[in-house]
Amino acid sequence: MIFEALGSAVLGVILAWAGAHRLAHRLPARPLVYSTGIAGALFGDFVTRTALGPGTALLSLLGAAVISVASLSLLLRPAGRMHRRSAPA
Repeated sequence: MIFEALGSAVLGVILAWAGAHRLAHRLPARPLVYSTGIAGALFGDFVTRTALGPGTALLSLLGAAVISVASLSLLLRPAGRMHRRSAPA
């Protein structure tokens, strides 16, 4: 069980690094990105393991990856400056 949690944390770091490397201009500070990736992966592992039970390590890692990516996506800012059109008076 400890190796599964450790694997999920490493997976969270890898996903956070990939996101921070690829989308650096759209993400906040790197410490926040890394901590969100790790926390999302650990939470995803916990939820998946709770739902499916023990003995499903690969599925738990898949759940960890999905929740980690979903958490990281919440940190994304819009790509360009959005212009609002003013309403006619």
